[in-house]
This record gives sequence, C-alpha cells and structure tokens, in this order.
Amino acid sequence: MTHTQVTPIKQDDINNALWNACDVFRGTISADTYKDFILTMLFLKYISDVWQDHYDNYKAQYGDEPELIHEMMKNERFVLPPQSSFYKLFDSRYEPGNGERIDKALHAIEEANGTKLKDAGKSVFQDISFNTDKLGEEKQKNDILRALIEVFDKPELDLKPTRVGSLDVIGNAYEYLIKKFAASGGQKAGEFYTPPEVSDLIAELLDPQPNDTICDPACGSGSLLMKCGRKILANHGSKNYALYGQEAIGSTWSLAKMNMFLHGEDNHKIEWGDTIRNPKLLDKNGDLMLFDIVTANPPFSLDQWGHDGAENDKFSRFRRGIPPKTKGDYAFISHMIETMKPKSGRMGVVVPHGVLFRGSSEGVIRQKLIDENLLDTVIGLPEKLFYGTGIPAAILIFKKTKTDPNVLFIDASRDYESGKNQNILSATNIEKIITTYRARTNVDKYAYLATLDEIKENDYNLNIPRYVDTFEEEAEIDLMAVRVERLKLQAQLNDIETQMSQYLAELGYE
Repeated sequence: MTHTQVTPIKQDDINNALWNACDVFRGTISADTYKDFILTMLFLKYISDVWQDHYDNYKAQYGDEPELIHEMMKNERFVLPPQSSFYKLFDSRYEPGNGERIDKALHAIEEANGTKLKDAGKSVFQDISFNTDKLGEEKQKNDILRALIEVFDKPELDLKPTRVGSLDVIGNAYEYLIKKFAASGGQKAGEFYTPPEVSDLIAELLDPQPNDTICDPACGSGSLLMKCGRKILANHGSKNYALYGQEAIGSTWSLAKMNMFLHGEDNHKIEWGDTIRNPKLLDKNGDLMLFDIVTANPPFSLDQWGHDGAENDKFSRFRRGIPPKTKGDYAFISHMIETMKPKSGRMGVVVPHGVLFRGSSEGVIRQKLIDENLLDTVIGLPEKLFYGTGIPAAILIFKKTKTDPNVLFIDASRDYESGKNQNILSATNIEKIITTYRARTNVDKYAYLATLDEIKENDYNLNIPRYVDTFEEEAEIDLMAVRVERLKLQAQLNDIETQMSQYLAELGYE
C-alpha cells in the first residue's frame, strides 16, 4: 500500500495566505469589520479540515462503511454537521446566497456543540453575519464571499492535522492576524491584544500550578489565559486547571470562545459583559468568585469606566477609595484584588506608569494596598511594546500572602530588541526579569528591594527611578586629545581640497 507524501505546513505560508485573504475586502469595508470575517472563516476552515482528516483516516482503516465511520466520528471533540463543512460551501460558491449559507453553517455548528460555543444563551456568532449589507448589494456580496471561499481553498490553507503536525497553527495564525490588525488598526484592535512575549512573561512570573483556577477579567481574545494554562501543561504535564474570563466587547468575546474551542480548552467559562459595571463571574451565593491566579492587561486609563455606580458597589470593591472618573486603572486593580483567594491568590496586571505615582484618590488606594502588604513587585517594561500606544507600561505583581514586607523594583525598560514599528522582549530579556524576580535581591542599575519605610519616605510613590538608580556617569573628555584629533582631521581635509583642485584643473575647470 503506497502512502501519499504529505508536505509539512509552514507557518509563514499560512500567515501570508491569510493576510492576502484580506485583499478580498480591502476597499469595500474597514479592517476592524473584515477582521471578524477572516478569523471566523479561518475557524470554519480549520474545523472542517480536522474533521475531514479524521474521516479520511477512518475510511482508510475501515473501508467505505459510512455508518461505522459515522459512529466513530461521534468520538470527535466537536461536531461538524454535514451542511456546515467548508467543502459544502465551496461546492455551492457559484450559486446565489453565499452569505445566508455561511451564516446557517455557523449556527448549525453552534447548535450541534452545545455550551462549547455558547455562554448563558449568548451565541458566539450572533455579532457576525456574512449576509450583511456591509458587503454591498446581493450580487457584489455573493462575488466577494465566493472570492473569500476560494482563497481559503488554496493549498497553503490546507490545515489538516497530517500537514500541521504538532504546530499550533491556528493559535499562531490567530495571533499573527490580530497582531497585524492591531498594527494597522491602532487603538481599536490593540484593545484586545497583548504581545505574546508579555503574556509569556506574566505566565512565567505567576507560575500557575495544577488545580489552579485562573481568571482574566478583561480577557480579550483569551491569549493570556491560555498561556497560563499551557504553562501548567508544559511544566507539570497536567491539564487539570480551569480558565475564567470576562470580556466587554461582543465580537472579541466571540473570538475568545472560538479560540478556547480550537485549542481544546474545554474547562473554561468566558462571560460577556462589563467587568466593572456588571461582574458576571459569581459564585452560587451571588458573591465574586475567587481565584488562585488573576491576571489582565486592562485598557489603559479607561474613561467612563463606571464611576457613577462605584460608591454603591454591592461587592465593596472600592472600599479603599473610588478611582477618578476619567481613569479606570485602579477600578480594574481593585476588582482583581477582591477576586484573589485568601491564601493562594496571586495577581499580575499590566498598567501605565501613571498608576505608580499619580496622587489624589489613586494615591490613597495605592497607599492602602502597600500598607496591607499586597504589593510584591513592580516591573518597568520598555516603550513601544504595545499596539495603539508608544508609552511604556509596568507589570504589578500582588500576592495575598507575602513572606516579607518589602517590594522588589525591576527596571527592564532598557532591555529589548528593536522591531520595525514595535519593540520586542527577547527570550534573554524575559529570562533576566524572571531570574531577578525569583532571586529577590538588589542588582546594580537593574533591581532594588525596597523596605516599607523607604516607600513611606517616598510618600508611597512607586516611580521606579526613585528606587533603581540607572544613572551612568559620562566619561571625562580629554580636551588635548580632542584638539590633536581635530588638527589631524584639518590636515586631511586640506590634502583632500588640494587633490580636488588638481582633478578639477585636469578636467578644465579652473
């Protein structure tokens, strides 16, 4: 029996094919709209390829026995109704009604997979319709969607597991596309994108353990949550953990749900809604759920975060003080602090630097958090790491049970690799932060372990340069040596001028 040689897939080829797929929409609708079409079609194509691959394997094993194969396919992690297959849509692409057919296919997948693609009755695909007037009148819409289906049928986008191997192709492709959209879409797309290096760093710092419950109250597309889960799998060989999240933007919540589904993260609960105004992750008594790990990259200094209802918050999240109306950073921090478990709770949050030193109500909250000995570490990151903003950010680590009253300050702002538009944390940069964090000692011009008294002396201002002195003395200038060098250069210039004059004379230019 001869086996067909399978060509392994390359991530770059997939990424390029997906980015080229965007050409179908460019000039018709804006990037923040067609992003959802591309990512949803990627989802549909991937599960169709996985399904088809497994079906073909059973067929090769048992022969053409449709009933037997149908029974075997019931063991799949997800159900793909026959009319929902990408290949069915491809075969019908020249017929009218592409938009309606794609919508029906998606909703059939959703119905067939129960709670995996739903939460509290909200449908993953309810915010996306391929049968929309945004794509133009019926004929234009049908042509655009036919072109999209044909792009996804290209050999580069054959995502069958036999080609993909162990590559996390879908996760990487999602990450790539979101990154590209964030880079071109600025703040809008950047709202739910944490650079993968920063997610890696936070997951490493928080050191998730088997049986941990992990929560991201501003979870975006879910990448930070899944990084924490994968860390447990990598370090302990265990999938014994639970992921929880909440996301305010409906289409981004859908993305997180699809992401979890594709990665086999079945032990998750992602809620849709505004975490500050309407926290949804509640226990059976209606109180806030508590978690071993709480982590987030919330929107920086969010205006209109829900200030009006904060004073009467039924969960008492703002008992240390109410954050200012136009800056929601401490609203997210206060919420996260209240959701840590009393003994095992630890927390990592990405914040703009103003959180470290701004006064008024923020200063009051900061002082109380420090006096309660909850703040463990402050890490300053390089500028231009995040899409939509060039400002440098910091990571704050909080712990419910600390062994010492000190706070570690790490200034990692000068350690990065320069990218085209963004700076990047390299594996070496991350390793240095992790090693320093674990050692918890002073490192010249990089880290300082401050006592509570030192922080009090600084009026609870956590601005990193107050603790980590990175000042480099400039080398003394030897003026005599500079003069000698200058005279030497002057002589060389005179020689060149003389030579130029000779050349010009030879060419007839006096």
